[in-house]
Amino acid sequence: MEPKGTRRVIVTGQAHRPAGKPLGLLSLILGLTVFVTACGGGTPTNTVAPAATTAPTTAAVTRTTAATTGAAAQATTTRATTTAAASTATRATTTTAAVTTATRATSTTVAGGVGTATRTSTAAGTAVASATAVPLGTGVAAATPNASIAIAGPFPGEANALNGTGATFPQPLYNRWFDDYSRLTNVRVNYQGSGSGAGKNAIRDGTADFAGSDSPMTNQEQDAARGRCGENILHIPTTLGAIVIAYNLPGVTQTLRMDGDTIAGIFSAQITRWNDQRIAALNPGVTLPNQEIIVVRRSDSSGTTQNFTEFLSSANQQWRSTLRSGTTINWPGSTLGAQGNQGVAGEIRNNQYAVGYVELAFAKQSQLPFADVRNQAGNFVTANADSVTAAGQAQAPTLPEDLRGFITNAPGAQSYPITAITWILVCPRQTDQAKAVALTRLLWWSTHEGQRLNAELDYAPLPNALVVRGEQFINQVTVNGQRAFPGR
Repeated sequence: MEPKGTRRVIVTGQAHRPAGKPLGLLSLILGLTVFVTACGGGTPTNTVAPAATTAPTTAAVTRTTAATTGAAAQATTTRATTTAAASTATRATTTTAAVTTATRATSTTVAGGVGTATRTSTAAGTAVASATAVPLGTGVAAATPNASIAIAGPFPGEANALNGTGATFPQPLYNRWFDDYSRLTNVRVNYQGSGSGAGKNAIRDGTADFAGSDSPMTNQEQDAARGRCGENILHIPTTLGAIVIAYNLPGVTQTLRMDGDTIAGIFSAQITRWNDQRIAALNPGVTLPNQEIIVVRRSDSSGTTQNFTEFLSSANQQWRSTLRSGTTINWPGSTLGAQGNQGVAGEIRNNQYAVGYVELAFAKQSQLPFADVRNQAGNFVTANADSVTAAGQAQAPTLPEDLRGFITNAPGAQSYPITAITWILVCPRQTDQAKAVALTRLLWWSTHEGQRLNAELDYAPLPNALVVRGEQFINQVTVNGQRAFPGR
């Protein structure tokens, strides 16, 4: 039950030739250049809004109640709880601001070709300029990855250790990958799951060799990192995964069904009890308890949160116009915050009548049931490797060329609607020869040989279009002006 006195609220030129002078070849070229430029030449930019700052790396579980004060600030009080991650309890009061980073390209047919329609999500009080993104297109989707290169063992002169940090979303997969890769090449890969926000900060500051993130870097974040990296950070795709609505309902054995409106209602504090008629209408024959819903969400700057709220912004008009999407959110009502996917899964498991959003592998590891979710086609779909693959194949051609986009709410009868892409972020200009070689070899193995492990660990392998784009990015990494990847 909520503390006494708590209120639930909704934070609501034309080229000129002088007379008598012949038109020379140089003038002709200049005139043609002006004409092409005026007609739309050049590459449009993909504009994305600023992301939130990273939460401290110390694990904490927070109980938050939103109050109707000035700018809908939240008083956050930490409560001690037992979680699988052994969270540390402290007492603190903070004010959080909802900041978004969501520009999403979707495919449209224009004169028989593929165009883009850009949807920009913004948090309350944050203005974002929208720009049309250049999509990968169906041509890239049909491309074939390079199967002639295989990472078969150690390479002379490469570094024997690499350090990475960031997203917890792919951590179960990365743990397996990096263990297998170490046995193959003798390169030890240390990866700390600290959250996407922390990962982006680390690659910007140069405190890690690479970063994991399922939140794309904003233009502002790219600008901040360019001073050290020389060019924009490369987003190399590694896997696709599902964000599931996991729950703890004693006595309920049937798999629940939910849609975007119902999920938005729960996480916006409009649906507060499990037997609410809007949940019951989607689950005929299921006896739902007359109990208050305990909402569990991320307390840190999170790519999982951004993809989850990107789905809600796409599926629910009220969410789109009020709470919107971002790596952190001003959650309405009384919520329970935890750091990382593991922390959220632990809180759901430890609290009866709880519900939260976590990556599929974490729900399965914690033996938590999760809801089937209605997709664009109107079908209730179970999250698994096949339904995530279907979503990825449908949305991959619509991603911008730099891959900074989202694949949630994909079309298709079998597509799971809360599907996310995650990346390894790297500086394109490396300064350490040994580390650059080791890093690019790891990236090639991960996007090729490593993909065979994805489904086994409840992730989905990359569509060919993303593997091919990843190959191009890996070959763009240089050290001392030369390509870093040795090709084997």
